[in-house]
Amino acid sequence: MRPETLVGDHTIYACVMGSRAFGLATEASDTDRRGVFLAPTRLFWRFEKPPTHVEGPAEEQFSWELERFCELALRANPSILECLHSPLVEYADATGRELLSLRGAFLSRRARETFTRYAHGRRRKLEADVRSHGAPRWKDAMHLLRLLTSARDLLRTGALTIDVGEERELLPAVKRGEVPWREVESRMTRLAEEGAEAARHSPLPEDPDRRRVEDFLIRTRRASALRTDPSDEVVRGHRSGVPERAQFQ
Repeated sequence: MRPETLVGDHTIYACVMGSRAFGLATEASDTDRRGVFLAPTRLFWRFEKPPTHVEGPAEEQFSWELERFCELALRANPSILECLHSPLVEYADATGRELLSLRGAFLSRRARETFTRYAHGRRRKLEADVRSHGAPRWKDAMHLLRLLTSARDLLRTGALTIDVGEERELLPAVKRGEVPWREVESRMTRLAEEGAEAARHSPLPEDPDRRRVEDFLIRTRRASALRTDPSDEVVRGHRSGVPERAQFQ
């Protein structure tokens, strides 16, 4: 089964991410689409397993296989968690809606570590740009501020909010280079400190509800395995008209 077929025929959840989901879109903004597909269980019985992710087939489109998506979400991967909380859902079948109902099961204080590690990496790159070129990549600086704010508020409230809300005027100004780097840097430091303080009193559990997510995955795989596919060669114990008993003689 071709990757584009997995996305086209087996997507269970699709949403828009990026600036449009964050409330930062302009007329020139791309439409970043993200999704989750459920590879038919029978594909895992082969030596060559289905892909864990697929880029495309449309421009700015990226999808994950359900198991990989859940695995990353349990690790509190920032991009995956944000995908689950996009306000711009384009499609969700019954399985996709159940996945969305599990959003809370993926959230935990682990977000403090993963969001912080991701933020540190981005900040080091920005600081390297300042040393080399006298200024950072302002768009990256804007998104780092957004990420740090999102992480702080998640740890404070236990809820992940995607829309930037009150930051809708400041962040585009940062992107345009209208805010001095020292001010941006100071704000990054303050947000990181506030996130650390929020983690100490967070309403989030220490760990995600792995058992609940795994139960969902197993049930979904089992249901897929029980579906009859017309392209299967083996149907009711016969292959090309040969009885099952004769097949193994």
